[in-house]
Amino acid sequence: MAPRDEAGRISQELRSLIGLDIEALRAEWRRRFAAPPPKLRGPDLMRRALADAIQAEAFGRDEELEARIAALVRAQRRGKAPTPAGARFRPGTVLVREHQGRTHRVEVLDDGFLWEGSRSRRLAHSPDQARVGRRSGHLCGRH
Repeated sequence: MAPRDEAGRISQELRSLIGLDIEALRAEWRRRFAAPPPKLRGPDLMRRALADAIQAEAFGRDEELEARIAALVRAQRRGKAPTPAGARFRPGTVLVREHQGRTHRVEVLDDGFLWEGSRSRRLAHSPDQARVGRRSGHLCGRH
């Protein structure tokens, strides 16, 4: 089956889970995986677990993501609060922000950033330099 057809089929299967109660979801798990379902009480969590298992079976797992999640769980068990992930930009990306009538452009390089002809490893070194980040959902320029 072509990848697009497979994705459409899986999407349709996932939509079919929406109206099922907990017993129907458990029955679907047993039918599909020939194994007992996880011991979950609520239909929403069971639906999510089943959807995850269906997608993993069809498309595989993202090993890098699985490792990152496992590391976060281990850190949380040791009492460490997770740190928010920083923005990740690919080299060649140009970040654009207009602020007070002036357009700011920051180019993402392999080893940092280029802003107004100056290379930097970080987006901002001091409050006087441009900061690029998320504030109220918008890319920010000088503040």
